This record gives sequence, structure tokens and C-alpha cells, in this order.
Amino acid sequence: MTIDDLHVRLNALLNIEAFKDLCPNGLQVRGRTEVSHVVTGVSACVELFEKALELGADTVMTHHGIIWNFERPVYDGGYKKRVKLLLENDINLLAYHLPLDAHDSLGNNALLAKELHLKQVTPFGNYNGMSIGFSGQWDGPSDKLFAQIRQSVNPDSMIFPFGPSTVRRVGIISGAAQKEVKQAVLQGLDAFITGEVSEHIYHYAREEGIHFIAAGHHATEVFGIRALGEFVNREYGIQTTFVNIPNPV
Repeated sequence: MTIDDLHVRLNALLNIEAFKDLCPNGLQVRGRTEVSHVVTGVSACVELFEKALELGADTVMTHHGIIWNFERPVYDGGYKKRVKLLLENDINLLAYHLPLDAHDSLGNNALLAKELHLKQVTPFGNYNGMSIGFSGQWDGPSDKLFAQIRQSVNPDSMIFPFGPSTVRRVGIISGAAQKEVKQAVLQGLDAFITGEVSEHIYHYAREEGIHFIAAGHHATEVFGIRALGEFVNREYGIQTTFVNIPNPV
């Protein structure tokens, strides 16, 4: 399959035109025309690109790419090395951010809801007019929910247990969505799961009486990019390899 064919199909699958994102979704760096081996990973970085070279991949696909609206890096240091590795070795870079958070079967949040065995899952968490998260029914003790998160997502999750002892509804938005806990409170949810936490969120969660779980930005966003790679392998017969570059954040 050609890189143009692959990225057009994935762009349509993930409905990228519907999102007002912080980055361009789809092809960020053009390399070889023919795609035969795709390495997937959460974040574009030198270590991931070097691993792709070791594996003989011609394409890298990530959740976090190298182009962001809020960042205009000079071609120096690590950023220069990233670009150099891609260009000199003719490697394609595909990146899917919010579309991969929001997808109802391949997305980070839908898959997190599945990992946690939530029921009656519905879209949740508005961002620029689009729902990017999901909420679902738990109906069980809070301690059991916390144990499930530590087992299925991240054993080092930061948990602020300020909600009820019995959890009915849980909201999930992966990554750096800590401020969206306010949407969870407005909807009467008992627990909110995301990746990161800011200092003031501790007080907000405590005062509003909601469980807040920061399960790790990286840890909550492993699911989507891995699933997207498996989809590419299954549907298009392209070899894919998921490479997990550990990140405690």
C-alpha cells in the first residue's frame, strides 16, 4: 500500500476533519512511497525513531507527533535529530491526536472504558464542539474501581478518593484533561479519570466530592495507537510493531 492510500484511509476512518485540534492530523513527514512495516508508539521521539530504524520500518505512526500549534521549535537539539532521522532515512510519520482519543472503537477513551468494564458507555467531554471522552456505569465500591485502574492502566496512578464509597458513573478523558473534571461534576459523575493532574485540581475535587484519578498521560494513551496499528495489520495486511517507550508522566 502507498503512504497516500494509507493516510487517506486512516484520515477517513478517524474523521479528522471534524476536529479542531492542536496539530495537523495525518501525514506530518513524507518518506517512502510504499508502506510495508509500520512502527507505532505513543509519542514521536528520537528513541522511537531509532527503534523504527533498527526494525527496518518505513513508517512511524504516533498519537503525539512533532508538529504543534503552540510550539515553533528551531531545528536544533533533539528536535533537529528527530527531523534528521526521518528525512535522512526516508521514513513517513503519521500522527493522530484528538481523533484517536475520541474514536468509538479504536480510541483511547473507548478502550479505557472497555478495560474498566464500564457499562452503558456514552460520549462525554466536550472540546471545541466535539465529545472526545466517554462515561459509563460502574455500580460498585470505589476501592474496587481504584484497584481495577491500577491493574489495567497504571499501578502508579495518583488517586484522590473524594467521592462516594459506591461509584455509579465514571467519566474518562485520557491525557492532559484534568480541567475537564468540571464537566464531570456538572454531569453528576462520581469519578473522573484522566492522565495528569494540576495542583489546584486536588482542592477542586475535594470540595466537589468527586474521585479524581490521574492514571498517567502516557499510560492512558497507549491503548489507541496500539489498537490502530493492529487495525492496519488486520485490515490492510501491513506488518505493524508497537514499541512502548516508557514514560512515567
